[in-house]
This record gives sequence, C-alpha cells and structure tokens, in this order.
Amino acid sequence: MSLRGVAHYLGWGRHTVQRYARAARWQDLVTGRKRQLPSKIHPFKTYLAHRWAETEGNMTVLDLHREIIERGFHGRSSTVRDWIRRDLPQREGFRPAPPPPSVRQVTGWLTRHPATLTEEENLHRTAVLDRCPELASAAELTSSFAEMLTTLSGDCLPDWITEAMGTNLAGIGSFASGLNNDLDAVTAGLTTDWNSGPVEGAANRIMMLKRQMFGRAGFNLLRKRVLLAT
Repeated sequence: MSLRGVAHYLGWGRHTVQRYARAARWQDLVTGRKRQLPSKIHPFKTYLAHRWAETEGNMTVLDLHREIIERGFHGRSSTVRDWIRRDLPQREGFRPAPPPPSVRQVTGWLTRHPATLTEEENLHRTAVLDRCPELASAAELTSSFAEMLTTLSGDCLPDWITEAMGTNLAGIGSFASGLNNDLDAVTAGLTTDWNSGPVEGAANRIMMLKRQMFGRAGFNLLRKRVLLAT
C-alpha cells in the first residue's frame, strides 16, 4: 500500500505515517516521547524539607510559601500545600492553613446587612477588617450609605460625601465626588418615597412580551408567565 493508502486505512495523517515508515523501529517513535517536566516546586524541595524538619512540622503552609517566594518561587500556596501533604511526614493533629476568602465572599460580608450574617461569617468579617484598615474604612462608609438608603435620611449625604472623599479610597472617593454633580437629585432620591420602580416594572413587562413574540423566551420564562396569568 502507498503511504497515502495507509493513512486513509488507519485514519492517520500522512506525515504521521511517513515518520513511522522512515523509522527503523516503531518503538523509536513512542518511547520517551512524553517526558515528565519538573514542577515549579522542584528546586525548593530540599529547602522545604529542611525547614519542615527543623520546626518539626510546626510551620504553616503560608509561612513556607512566603519563604520560598522570597527565594524565587512563582507558584501558589496550594502547590506547597499539596506537596507537603503528599511527600512530608505530618505531625499529629496537623491541619493546613485554610484558603483565603474570595473577593465575592468578602464583598458579601461588607455589603449584606449585619443581621443576615451567621456567627462564623461575622468572625471572618472581623478578622479581615482587623488586617486591613482601608477595608475597615470602606466597610464603615458602605454601611452608613446603606443606612441612608433604607432609612431615607438624605440630609446626611453631604457629611457622608465629605467623609468619603477624605479617606483617599479611590473607588469610594470617585463615587462620592460624582454625587456632587447631581446632589439635589441624589438627596431627593435618598429622602422621598418616590422611585422609578413602577416604570422599571412596566419596562420589564414590555421586554418579556417582546421575547415571547419573537420566539426568544425560554421554558422557564414561559412557565412563569403562564403561572402568573392564572
């Protein structure tokens, strides 16, 4: 058979068949083609093992990770944790350091009403704020602004803007500065009971009807529409 015929018969590429045809043995093409690349942590294994033995396993993963970062390591703490669990003897009762909270978790702790947080979430929130004074200032400003929204105390807005702009927090400072561009309207929105809820509800209803008419409504939307109609 020709090389093209062999390739067609096997369903391989023609160049692959050529390499096999030119090799003295087919084993030459499959032996050793996949080689195990050294991991990022490989150059630091000796140091980690020495430090682990020196402290009798009393160092945390984050401490070890911090030390090898200073020596040129570019990986994550989870790489160090996994290697320690796999290759180093563990002391009795050893527990690796828990992973740090995600941005979404911290955002939830800061923006949700304190009454909705569990005891564990309150402990995590306090620990995070104790470690970062800037974040503690942001949390206090967020809470006070949320209180203005819920209690309709718009008369406190000028004081809040002054305090926010004086904290040198980039995001909150720019937000507070922007409120000054339309202060009367924002103050009215934080003081009166009037809002755009009915208008937004009518716009949402129109959009839902448009999706139904143009065939873009999914089953969930159609089912909800039928249930609400009944």
